[in-house]
Amino acid sequence: MRVGVGADHGGFEMKEQLAKLLAEGGYQVVDFGNKIYDKDDDYPDFAIPLARAVASGEVERGIFVCGSGVGASVAANKVGGARAALCHDDFSARQGSGGRRHEYSLFRGPYHGSRRCVGLREELS
Repeated sequence: MRVGVGADHGGFEMKEQLAKLLAEGGYQVVDFGNKIYDKDDDYPDFAIPLARAVASGEVERGIFVCGSGVGASVAANKVGGARAALCHDDFSARQGSGGRRHEYSLFRGPYHGSRRCVGLREELS
Protein backbone atom coordinates (compact mmCIF):
# COMPACT_ATOMS: atom_id res chain seq x y z
CA MET A 1 0.00 0.00 0.00
CA ARG A 2 1.27 3.48 -0.88
CA VAL A 3 0.87 5.85 2.06
CA GLY A 4 1.52 9.57 1.85
CA VAL A 5 2.77 11.37 4.93
CA GLY A 6 3.15 15.05 5.65
CA ALA A 7 3.63 17.49 8.49
CA ASP A 8 4.30 21.05 9.40
CA HIS A 9 6.62 22.04 12.24
CA GLY A 10 4.09 20.92 14.86
CA GLY A 11 4.19 17.31 13.69
CA PHE A 12 7.55 17.01 11.97
CA GLU A 13 9.19 14.72 14.54
CA MET A 14 6.21 12.36 14.69
CA LYS A 15 5.94 12.26 10.87
CA GLU A 16 9.58 11.25 10.58
CA GLN A 17 9.14 8.44 13.10
CA LEU A 18 5.88 7.31 11.52
CA ALA A 19 7.40 7.23 8.01
CA LYS A 20 10.22 5.02 9.27
CA LEU A 21 7.82 2.63 11.02
CA LEU A 22 5.56 2.43 7.98
CA ALA A 23 8.51 1.59 5.71
CA GLU A 24 9.66 -1.07 8.18
CA GLY A 25 6.12 -2.49 8.07
CA GLY A 26 6.27 -2.93 4.31
CA TYR A 27 4.35 0.18 3.26
CA GLN A 28 5.60 2.31 0.37
CA VAL A 29 5.92 5.76 1.93
CA VAL A 30 5.68 8.97 -0.09
CA ASP A 31 6.80 12.02 1.91
CA PHE A 32 4.98 15.24 1.01
CA GLY A 33 7.07 17.29 3.43
CA ASN A 34 8.14 19.21 5.08
CA LYS A 35 11.43 17.38 4.68
CA ILE A 36 13.32 19.57 7.13
CA TYR A 37 12.20 21.11 10.41
CA ASP A 38 11.20 24.73 9.83
CA LYS A 39 9.43 26.52 12.68
CA ASP A 40 7.99 29.01 10.18
CA ASP A 41 6.42 26.58 7.70
CA ASP A 42 2.68 26.54 7.09
CA TYR A 43 0.45 23.46 6.99
CA PRO A 44 -1.37 24.21 3.68
CA ASP A 45 1.93 23.91 1.81
CA PHE A 46 2.02 20.20 2.70
CA ALA A 47 -1.55 19.21 3.62
CA ILE A 48 -3.08 20.27 0.31
CA PRO A 49 -0.61 18.42 -1.98
CA LEU A 50 -1.07 15.32 0.15
CA ALA A 51 -4.87 15.63 -0.11
CA ARG A 52 -4.58 15.98 -3.89
CA ALA A 53 -2.45 12.83 -4.04
CA VAL A 54 -5.05 10.91 -2.03
CA ALA A 55 -7.89 12.20 -4.22
CA SER A 56 -6.07 11.31 -7.45
CA GLY A 57 -5.10 7.83 -6.27
CA GLU A 58 -1.37 8.55 -6.30
CA VAL A 59 -1.41 7.25 -2.71
CA GLU A 60 -4.05 5.04 -1.11
CA ARG A 61 -3.97 6.72 2.29
CA GLY A 62 -2.60 9.94 3.71
CA ILE A 63 -1.48 10.82 7.21
CA PHE A 64 -0.79 14.41 8.17
CA VAL A 65 0.55 15.50 11.54
CA CYS A 66 0.48 19.08 12.75
CA GLY A 67 -0.07 21.17 15.87
CA SER A 68 -3.85 20.95 16.15
CA GLY A 69 -5.10 19.15 13.03
CA VAL A 70 -8.02 21.54 12.69
CA GLY A 71 -6.76 23.84 9.93
CA ALA A 72 -5.15 21.00 7.98
CA SER A 73 -8.41 19.05 8.16
CA VAL A 74 -10.38 21.98 6.75
CA ALA A 75 -7.79 22.55 4.00
CA ALA A 76 -7.69 18.85 3.01
CA ASN A 77 -11.48 18.62 2.86
CA LYS A 78 -11.58 21.50 0.37
CA VAL A 79 -9.82 19.24 -2.14
CA GLY A 80 -12.43 17.48 -4.27
CA GLY A 81 -12.39 13.74 -3.71
CA ALA A 82 -10.44 13.89 -0.45
CA ARG A 83 -12.12 12.89 2.79
CA ALA A 84 -10.08 13.90 5.79
CA ALA A 85 -10.80 13.26 9.45
CA LEU A 86 -9.11 14.58 12.56
CA CYS A 87 -8.39 11.47 14.62
CA HIS A 88 -7.85 11.62 18.37
CA ASP A 89 -7.45 7.96 19.26
CA ASP A 90 -7.31 4.39 17.94
CA PHE A 91 -11.09 4.19 17.69
CA SER A 92 -11.55 7.29 15.52
CA ALA A 93 -8.69 6.27 13.21
CA ARG A 94 -10.06 2.75 12.84
CA GLN A 95 -13.69 3.82 12.36
CA GLY A 96 -12.94 6.12 9.51
CA SER A 97 -10.32 4.20 7.58
CA GLY A 98 -12.36 1.21 6.40
CA GLY A 99 -14.78 1.20 3.50
CA ARG A 100 -13.42 4.43 1.99
CA ARG A 101 -15.07 6.56 4.67
CA HIS A 102 -11.92 8.65 4.74
CA GLU A 103 -8.50 8.12 3.28
CA TYR A 104 -6.74 11.00 4.95
CA SER A 105 -6.14 11.05 8.71
CA LEU A 106 -4.84 14.00 10.68
CA PHE A 107 -3.17 13.82 14.05
CA ARG A 108 -1.95 16.35 16.56
CA GLY A 109 1.79 15.88 17.05
CA PRO A 110 2.00 17.37 20.55
CA TYR A 111 -1.11 15.46 21.67
CA HIS A 112 -0.32 12.04 20.27
CA GLY A 113 3.47 11.97 20.54
CA SER A 114 5.77 9.40 19.03
CA ARG A 115 4.50 6.44 21.06
CA ARG A 116 1.33 6.44 18.93
CA CYS A 117 3.24 5.72 15.71
CA VAL A 118 3.26 1.95 16.09
CA GLY A 119 -0.50 1.80 16.70
CA LEU A 120 -1.19 4.03 13.69
CA ARG A 121 0.67 1.64 11.43
CA GLU A 122 -1.63 -1.18 12.51
CA GLU A 123 -4.77 0.89 11.84
CA LEU A 124 -3.98 1.52 8.17
CA SER A 125 -4.99 -1.87 6.85
